[in-house]
Amino acid sequence: QGQLVESGGGLVQAGGSLRLSCAASGRTLGSRAMGWFRQAPGKEREFVAAFSWSGGSTYYADSVKGRFTISRDNAKNTVYLQMNSLKPEDTAVYYCAARERGNYYYTRATEYDYWGQGTQVTVSS
Repeated sequence: QGQLVESGGGLVQAGGSLRLSCAASGRTLGSRAMGWFRQAPGKEREFVAAFSWSGGSTYYADSVKGRFTISRDNAKNTVYLQMNSLKPEDTAVYYCAARERGNYYYTRATEYDYWGQGTQVTVSS
C-alpha cells in the first residue's frame, strides 16, 4: 500500500517559522492531489492547504493564507508546507494526505485516500 511520512514539526516561538515535509511512497506516488490538515486536542481535523496536479493549483484556508505555502519536489517525491509568522493558535498535529483521483484541490478530510501519522507543531507565546 501507499505510505505518507511527515517530518519537520517541533517547538517554535510566535512569529517564527517551520517547514514540514511529507514523503510519499507506493501507491501515493500516483496521487492526483495532496493536502495538509491539522488537529488540536478535542477539535476536529481542520483543512490547511491543498495542491492539485491539474494545473498545479493551490488553495489555502483563510486562517493561514499569506503565511503558509504548499509546494512540491517531484524528484524527491515530497510535498512541503512552509509555515511563517506562526501563532499559538497554529499549535496542532499536522497531517499530510493524498487523493488518488480528481482534477481540483480538496478541502474535506473524507475526500482523501491516504494519511500520514502526523507531526506535532507547538507555537509558544
